[in-house]
Amino acid sequence: MIAETLTAPGTPGALARRAGIGIAVGFVLLFVGVPLAAVFAEALRAGVGVYLASLVDPAALSALKLTLIAAVISVPLNVVFGVAAAWAIARFKFPGRAILIALIDLPLAVSPVIAGLVFVLLFGAHGFLGPWLAAHHVQIIFALPGIVLATMFVTFPFVARELIPLMEAQGSEEEEAAIVLGATGWQTFVRITLPKIKWGLLYGVVLCTARAMGEFGAVSVVSGHIRGRTNTLPLHVEILYNEYEYAAAFAVASLLVLLALASLIARRIIARRKAIA
Repeated sequence: MIAETLTAPGTPGALARRAGIGIAVGFVLLFVGVPLAAVFAEALRAGVGVYLASLVDPAALSALKLTLIAAVISVPLNVVFGVAAAWAIARFKFPGRAILIALIDLPLAVSPVIAGLVFVLLFGAHGFLGPWLAAHHVQIIFALPGIVLATMFVTFPFVARELIPLMEAQGSEEEEAAIVLGATGWQTFVRITLPKIKWGLLYGVVLCTARAMGEFGAVSVVSGHIRGRTNTLPLHVEILYNEYEYAAAFAVASLLVLLALASLIARRIIARRKAIA
């Protein structure tokens, strides 16, 4: 009754609500809608033919392929780590638990560029393990393994951070009951734990995938910027822009925008299903 009175037309509450909505919509349009529109406007300024030619360029296709490969490798590995870490943190008390939680949050606090430099110091030609790797003809920096490692580092908190509070809120009573009734650990996980966390897990996978495809800083350091070989889509956009190929740069950038929008749509659908469940 009080809420209806405060939001009735003409009351201060209704005016405040409209002002809040207007400010929020204005900020979204200014800082999200306008840049998105500008990307597609610049991408199509030279015509649809130039736009499509930029997307099917061999260097662009190679960058897209490398971006997808890095995401396909890093995301499943982060899912395994995220589920294991969330299960251990939410279900057990053990020495070093607080340290593990802090380490999970580390990529969110450290600049991706610093993370890339750390990998160079470890695996580069003059790094700690560089001479040994060179002697065994193993190349990590300026190659796919380095890009995957950098992508994994910046994305591994997303799955774990989505599952830890979810599993803590759900509790372990059903799992303990299953163990008492004779279920094995694997049976308990597949039949009890996984169905309860599936929407949160999918939510984390979407966030992790979106971050993996859009990563720039850490990948830029370890990739070497070799066109057609170690450039991901964000790096390819930078190179095109620096070479004053603006139409091609915005065309490839629009592809990243479309991938991001697809991730947001998937995230929204999963959040709605999660709320219903």
